[in-house]
Amino acid sequence: MRDLNDKIFKNSDDLSKILTGKKLSEKKIVFTNGCFDILHYGHIKLLLESKKHGDLLIVGLNSDSSIKKIKGPNRPINNNYQRSLMLASFSYVDFIVFFSDPSPIKLIKKIKPNVITKGGDYNLNSIIGANYILSIGGEVKIIPLVPNLSTSKLIKDSKF
Repeated sequence: MRDLNDKIFKNSDDLSKILTGKKLSEKKIVFTNGCFDILHYGHIKLLLESKKHGDLLIVGLNSDSSIKKIKGPNRPINNNYQRSLMLASFSYVDFIVFFSDPSPIKLIKKIKPNVITKGGDYNLNSIIGANYILSIGGEVKIIPLVPNLSTSKLIKDSKF
């Protein structure tokens, strides 16, 4: 088993070098992204179902600074390092790459995955990168949500 840190990339350039290598260049790449702040069953289901659509699953992970912009000053609960190691511990997650932009579109265009997946709270028109992936012959898959389960709801309902 490889070291968990071998799955984690701080930038897309380093990951791109790996993906264009001879061993991985013919693999079907699946990409999903998110904050993955407090991991729960909904995240696990999204990742497991995503992996079923290809050979390699790459998770674009929002940086701490981008989460603060999206979710507010009290987030994330877990920092970059903690979140990336938790994701890397799953055998079905092949690579994690951080992004700080408000949107993952630059990352998507750099990686050029064959498939993008997102949770059922999105539709085809709201998935960033969907039009791009479809224009290059890729697929977009929407994974049904686990009802009444989200990090924001867990935080709201808890005593954090």
